[in-house]
Amino acid sequence: MKKTITNTAVGIALAAAAFSAQANDKLTLQLKWVTQAQFAGYYAALDQGFYEQAGIDLTIKSGGPDIAPAQVLAGGGADVVVDWLPSALATRERGLPLVNIGQIYDRSGMMLTCLKSSGIETPEDFAGKTLGVWFSGNEYPFLSWMSKLGYDTTGGDQGVTVLRQGFNVDPLFNGQADCISTMTYNEYGQVLDGGLTPELLTLFPYEDEGVATLEDGLYVLESSLEDPAKVDSLARFLKATVQGWEWARDNPEAAANIVLEYDDSGAQTEAHQVRMMTEVAQLLSSGEQGIGYLDPAAFDRTVEVLLGSDSSPVITQVPEGAYTHTVFDAMKALN
Repeated sequence: MKKTITNTAVGIALAAAAFSAQANDKLTLQLKWVTQAQFAGYYAALDQGFYEQAGIDLTIKSGGPDIAPAQVLAGGGADVVVDWLPSALATRERGLPLVNIGQIYDRSGMMLTCLKSSGIETPEDFAGKTLGVWFSGNEYPFLSWMSKLGYDTTGGDQGVTVLRQGFNVDPLFNGQADCISTMTYNEYGQVLDGGLTPELLTLFPYEDEGVATLEDGLYVLESSLEDPAKVDSLARFLKATVQGWEWARDNPEAAANIVLEYDDSGAQTEAHQVRMMTEVAQLLSSGEQGIGYLDPAAFDRTVEVLLGSDSSPVITQVPEGAYTHTVFDAMKALN
């Protein structure tokens, strides 16, 4: 039987003793994409009772191609969303005051995966080629990279043709694109499953190209941080979330199977989810502060990449107030 995605009030007496009036605060988390091991830490924390132990009654909403986390947050459909920093900063500059309260990944999993048969061995070989790119906020690092390389993205022999790639790897197999966007933990595995071996591919990880930006982080509206009670709830939510991610990292197969239990689509497989969890574990924040801490230097690097586009910059000025350590510090202060 599939598990529901809402915490139930089991162990009320213990929770009440630990958290008194703050017990069982209701929060809703909106994911950036569908139920998969990219988000295993949240599901693991729910399944293992970490949210309940923290006095949080959490509902997790899966995402999809037609769901914009920031819009869900703005409409009151969630208290916290998972988003990528480029998308969040662009949204903030447009007027919605998103604030990062915790960073889960400190390395980017994004890369371009290219067919060697296309003649692409280095970025200098992109000229005249067709490159598959995800949009809906995921295109920002790519556009900054192309600007850095000096490529026009409207085509031509000296530019690149941008294919609006769906969230699949089909364009690489049906001849629509020379390169496609992939994540190390997801679509790259699909390419391999499709029969293309690493020897037939040229990979361009954004980390290696100097255009990596921060990906999965946790965002709230600024107004949430004005309420001390809400900050306390968010701190307990973050504590449980970190516990969930640490558990998932240490138990990848078990975490993958928990994800499968919450997947209503039936489209995921155990082998793919285990592989995804193994790859995701390599992206989790690994600094001295641990998972959940947004390194200001990493934030600044992301901003530098986003401001580096000469033609259509993702953001036009250095953002102020786009992240806070208030919730992370409050989490650290919890017993």
